[in-house]
Amino acid sequence: MAVAIIRILNNSPTMNFISGDVLIIIFILFITRLPQSFSTTEAIQPSLTRLDSKRLSPSVQESAAKAVLGRLLPTHLLSFHFKIVSKDVCGGQGCFLIENYDGPTENGPEILIKGTTAVEIASGLHWYIKYFCGAHVSWDKTGGVQLASVPKPGSLPLVKDGGVLIQRPVPWNYYQNVVTSSYSYVWWDWERWEKEIDWMALQGINLPLAFSGQEAIWQKVFMGFNISMEDLNDFFGGPAFLAWARMGNLHTWGGPLSKNWLKQQLVLQKKILSRMVELGMTPVLPSFSGNVPAALKTIFPTANITRLGDWNTVDGDPHWCCTYLLNPSDPLFVEIGEAFIKMQIKEYGDVTDIYNCDTFNENSPPTNDTIYISSLGAAVYKAMSNGDKDAVWLMQGWLFYSDSTFWKPPQMKALLHSVPVGKMIVLDLFADVKPIWATSSQFYGTPYVWCLLHNFGGNIEMYGTLDAISSGPVDARISKNSTMVGVGMCMEGIEQNPVVYELMSEMAFRKEKVQVLEWLKTYTHRRYGKSVQQIKEAWAILYHTVYNCTDGIADHNIDFIVKFPDWDPSINFGSRPSKLNSMHTFRLRTRSRRFSFQERSSDLPQAHLWYSTHEVVSALKLFLAAGNDLAGSLTYRYDLVDLTRQVLSKLANQVYLDAINAFRRKDVKALNIHSQKFIQLIKDIDVLLASDDNFLLGTWLESAKLLAENPSEMRQFKPLLDFDWNAAEVIFILCDSMNGMLERK
Repeated sequence: MAVAIIRILNNSPTMNFISGDVLIIIFILFITRLPQSFSTTEAIQPSLTRLDSKRLSPSVQESAAKAVLGRLLPTHLLSFHFKIVSKDVCGGQGCFLIENYDGPTENGPEILIKGTTAVEIASGLHWYIKYFCGAHVSWDKTGGVQLASVPKPGSLPLVKDGGVLIQRPVPWNYYQNVVTSSYSYVWWDWERWEKEIDWMALQGINLPLAFSGQEAIWQKVFMGFNISMEDLNDFFGGPAFLAWARMGNLHTWGGPLSKNWLKQQLVLQKKILSRMVELGMTPVLPSFSGNVPAALKTIFPTANITRLGDWNTVDGDPHWCCTYLLNPSDPLFVEIGEAFIKMQIKEYGDVTDIYNCDTFNENSPPTNDTIYISSLGAAVYKAMSNGDKDAVWLMQGWLFYSDSTFWKPPQMKALLHSVPVGKMIVLDLFADVKPIWATSSQFYGTPYVWCLLHNFGGNIEMYGTLDAISSGPVDARISKNSTMVGVGMCMEGIEQNPVVYELMSEMAFRKEKVQVLEWLKTYTHRRYGKSVQQIKEAWAILYHTVYNCTDGIADHNIDFIVKFPDWDPSINFGSRPSKLNSMHTFRLRTRSRRFSFQERSSDLPQAHLWYSTHEVVSALKLFLAAGNDLAGSLTYRYDLVDLTRQVLSKLANQVYLDAINAFRRKDVKALNIHSQKFIQLIKDIDVLLASDDNFLLGTWLESAKLLAENPSEMRQFKPLLDFDWNAAEVIFILCDSMNGMLERK
């Protein structure tokens, strides 16, 4: 068999790219990929066992869970007793148990919560206050917590029938997207991160991405390869653009990073990791994907380094775009990757074995030859495993959807099978809409995590697929030959649509499908602290409209009110589109992460709409009618503002089209009326959003301001102020120009 394999490799046209070490790896992988009798759970069991062995002591985890309780319900700190138990108590799975405390309860514990880690204990606490006390926990920016319904200490509801046991149907609950750090986290300090980690623990998240501070690690690694700080200033993006600099989409833009920023973020990352580990979470750290500074090509002139093309950035200006990629087939790739893993372990300690790498995300290999693709995958894994012998590669599966013309079954298998069994986990990133597991024979036997993507670009838009969330993970887990090992939330931006994330978080602990309409009745009661008939009726409408999108379109908030004007009224309709529109359309088509516009026969621009606006207006009226019953509720206020914004945005779409039609008819009076209506809607929405600081740009700018430690950073972190004023002016200029043209005609 070995002779046959070598003969095949010798005849491969890509043989000259592959080193002897990689050939040996490929042969070993071929042997390990022969039919196996063990299940997927058995394949990852060594990793699970090893990660369990890394956990801190029960006393440390119990204290960490107690601290979460203290920050959430300080008045009830003595009302609960927490205890770490082994997985044997839970049938070998992660679980939590809620029981009545067996002992003196006067001024002491009333409820005992056991869990296999502190995360399970926190999840049990959350489950108890939700389903026994009618409480609600969401992000501060989406209304925060509703804890008024929790009885006073000494009066907590007892659990019946010997208590409650909730097991995880799959081991992992993953959280974050590689771009969430820029869309949502960039200006966070430790106080905000502490709240987020508490939220993660309460939601049962045990596999969070931990990407902060990596530039400080890269600085130390690259300087070991004779890369200067000046070279790195041309490599790193600015704070708000780090996600895309890390992916090799751009460089320098918004930079350079100050010494203070690098130090500050490294300190922050250490706090983040320390807290995650105390709670029993397994952080996912970054690894080397091949993105390198330009100077490396000069220092290592024979290295296989390629300059990439433009990725939707600043019109192809090489000062910002077209980064450099070190080919995984080059020995230098393994050397740098190994150094990066070892440097993280040196700085953070032995906190994980799971590392994220997305070398091929929106960046296809130069050839579809399967032997070559296998060699690339083997090299990526070798760089990890040389640094951490127990490394597991966590990879986003987005490429199999966004670049499906390249990643056919042979190419997918070549990459997925390029590492030993159980050493790769794929995030089925868009499983809520476009599940890859169902069309790839369970990723051809590779363990995967069923993920909710939901949000693109941090956009604020009421949207969801509640039916898919309530059933998709269950269908995937019980499907024939399932290789599902987790659920996850991979939204690009957080702090929106709290109903979506509460339901998705629960799927980490649910073995059966959820009856969404019944679940929503309890959800609304918890969220607002009481049951209100109008609210129940309103949410029944929202469930069947806003939160029932089934058209498969990825990006949702493309309302005209939030888009740059892209139609030039000076060009007769029916002729070529404007230069800006052409550029905008080109970008949308070439940037594979976006699939926004629907194919319509109409020659008018189309906003995405998947529901009856009349029904949603009825839901808004019901919300307004409930105002007297819910006065003072922050969760109600947030939802009311968000729903009103949604209704007005969709109304603005129609008004915009009315203005375009008036222009085409050369009806100056109608154009004037509709243009003024559109402008007034913008003003109305601005006044509406100003009523709740969770929707204000100012809160984002203020967080940037607070993170800056000197005038230079202040200028760098707050460059948007002038832009925002200029952007607002564009809308008025466009409407004025349309009116002026008609008047001249």
